[in-house]
Amino acid sequence: MAQDMQQLYNERLNRYTTAMRNGKPDMVPIRPFVAEFTAKYAGFTCQEVTHDYNKAFEAARICAADFDWDAVVGNMVYVWTGLTQAVGLNYYAAPGIDIDKNTGFQYLEPPEGQAFMAADEYDALIDDPTGFLYNVWLPRVCNDVVAPGQPSTYRNNLSFVKGGMAMMQYFTAFGGQAQQLREESGTVSAIAGILKAPLDILADKLRGYLGLITDLVERPKKVLAACEALAPHLLAVAMGSSDPTGTVPIGHWMHRSCVPFISPDQFAEFHWPTLKPIIQELWSAGRQTLFYAEGNWNHHLDSFAELPDTSIVYHVDNADIFEVHDKIGHKFCLSGGIPTSLLAHGTADQVREVVKKVIEGVAQDGGYILDASAIVQNAATVENMKAMTDAAREYGGYSSSSSPPSAGQAQASGIDNPDWARSSVAPGVCVPWDQKKTELPEISGDEALVRTIWENVDALGNMYIWQCLLSF
Repeated sequence: MAQDMQQLYNERLNRYTTAMRNGKPDMVPIRPFVAEFTAKYAGFTCQEVTHDYNKAFEAARICAADFDWDAVVGNMVYVWTGLTQAVGLNYYAAPGIDIDKNTGFQYLEPPEGQAFMAADEYDALIDDPTGFLYNVWLPRVCNDVVAPGQPSTYRNNLSFVKGGMAMMQYFTAFGGQAQQLREESGTVSAIAGILKAPLDILADKLRGYLGLITDLVERPKKVLAACEALAPHLLAVAMGSSDPTGTVPIGHWMHRSCVPFISPDQFAEFHWPTLKPIIQELWSAGRQTLFYAEGNWNHHLDSFAELPDTSIVYHVDNADIFEVHDKIGHKFCLSGGIPTSLLAHGTADQVREVVKKVIEGVAQDGGYILDASAIVQNAATVENMKAMTDAAREYGGYSSSSSPPSAGQAQASGIDNPDWARSSVAPGVCVPWDQKKTELPEISGDEALVRTIWENVDALGNMYIWQCLLSF
């Protein structure tokens, strides 16, 4: 890497991490979560960047090289429909196949009464979440996968072989993408890892929103027990997919657990008690979490303020960022606040005015990252994205800077340790070693070696199903 590019990368990394720890860098960092916008800018269709991740990677690199941005995600489109088709997933509409080639991919909510998990299946989920996903959930969301007890098929077998190999190929490619961003444009990879709240997972991929809100009234104890059973598994996925150095945060995508989707009382009873300990555990391990608060979560700011200082970065979407700043800006770094509707339909002068207002209102003491309010799709204009970038540089400089502490400052003493329901199989495991050992002949050699290799490979099977649930 050229020395000047290395220096640029180091400056941007320091700027980004300083702000995330709620400190004051040399200037406000810019970290737009650009998705389909990258296709528009690079001259691709939505179909191309969604179905061919190499083009998505290329589009991200083109934007990073041409815009003065400190950090980006290597592929914010993320859902690779080549993989979803290899697996046979049936809950996505793919650009150029199911919908117009210039429309972003769509998630297809299951019709009422056809949720991927039935109301009477909570006990099976609670007992063994991983087994439930493989045995019950996957055959329902994959056209090619057959349920246990049914005759296997050629397409069933191909789904697992192609899906597993494609997933490893895709995830492995992110390392090279991050290196290219660093070497070619001095750009930081913004996040690593994935987390969703237990209640959001029930609403997103299992019971569906309508099924969940019915369950919150008719079987609340089952809902809570399911959230408690899911929580350790979601924690394990977040930790296992995170940046091992703790430099960049884990992305936590917040969907359906805020007012008005659920009531404040339901948030307090179901969502927060099963999410808060996950965030605390991650922080005690030196992992910061990015709360990507899609929608308006301002009803719940007092709850978020219970978390340790700087343990999260809080992203503001459809909410009043000045209210957020007043409530939790002293504890956490904020990002966002520039409306995507403005980037699509406003003028460059209007964008500059809003950027100036947000920086003056929430960034004066540091702890702010410039970004659009939501993921930037292809409706945003190039002119307005340039205006947002230029305005951030014009108005976002600081006369002095600070060097805050790194993530994870021995917060373990503040962790709530709830009596979570424990499933019969531990997080990160499909077939436990104790079970596998009974199936083997007497081990005459090094049992520890056999166990280590078994558990390492078994964990790949666990990763596959949980990433299908969370990422695809």
